[in-house]
Amino acid sequence: MSQFDQALDFVLRELDSRRQGGYDDWRASAAAVDRLLTAQPGVDVPAAANLPGEPLSAQEIAPPSMPKPDPSAGPSLFGEDPAPAPKSVRAAKPAAASAGAGVYAPVTDPALPKAERLAQLRACPERLPCPQCPYGRDAANPHIVFGVGNIDTELLFVGEAPGAEEDAKGEPFVGRAGQLLNKIIATMGFQREQIYLANVLKCRPPTPGQAFGNRPPTLPEMHSCRPGLFEQIDIIQPKAIVALGATAIKGLLDLDAPMRDLRGRWHDFKGIPVMVTYHPSYLLRNQAPSEKRKVWEDLLLVKERLGQPITEKDRGYFLVKD
Repeated sequence: MSQFDQALDFVLRELDSRRQGGYDDWRASAAAVDRLLTAQPGVDVPAAANLPGEPLSAQEIAPPSMPKPDPSAGPSLFGEDPAPAPKSVRAAKPAAASAGAGVYAPVTDPALPKAERLAQLRACPERLPCPQCPYGRDAANPHIVFGVGNIDTELLFVGEAPGAEEDAKGEPFVGRAGQLLNKIIATMGFQREQIYLANVLKCRPPTPGQAFGNRPPTLPEMHSCRPGLFEQIDIIQPKAIVALGATAIKGLLDLDAPMRDLRGRWHDFKGIPVMVTYHPSYLLRNQAPSEKRKVWEDLLLVKERLGQPITEKDRGYFLVKD
């Protein structure tokens, strides 16, 4: 089989996998299309590789550039003394329309206990990695960052993708943003071990040509990986999900809008309420109390949804003091 035939076979197997997984949009990953174009430059990508819709754009194929880190950003604490408390928690914006969360074929046995199903999912070569994984990971690869926490939790946090530190340790949210998230979780009245942490992407997106740094995953990358996240959520069945950042909610629910329009209202993932708020890395770059307050208002709505007590001290965090 020629190099081109192998690349074409890879694309067609990806599309077949997406069809069998129940996706409405049968779109090959950027990596698979690149592989086909590299094998035979100038070739027209088969129409089946982009059904329905237009061919992949350069923006979809090329990974986005990373923003330069802010050297002035220091540590941020969520345990500050509160200002005098207002009378009530801010009301949520009207609920957003439910986005299509995608349909997929489970690969674990629903009759098994949660722990066994998650172990089965973690070890399943049909799901982790997905058949269309552009990175060629295998189930034994330690660089798969599966998820961590209490599988019987009421609350699940979803981020976008592992960074360098998470990739090295095999656990989500262990870098500076993760340390801040731990403080946020503690301020909510939980411990890290009481909730569950996961990402839309289970592997660190590659950064060719970069000596260091991370980047957000592309939409094709998230589409290729998220069936594993969907099944994690179905197994754990939390009472609420917090999506950390616009990339996370785009990967989870295909919602593409500014954060100001997404946060502060409930979204829906197959009957599970989803709250969107800023990623902790945003707070590391933006230390203003007003930005911390936005995150805290979102999380107060989560506490309220879970039936957790909200104290006067809770209501006063990060308000401007007289």
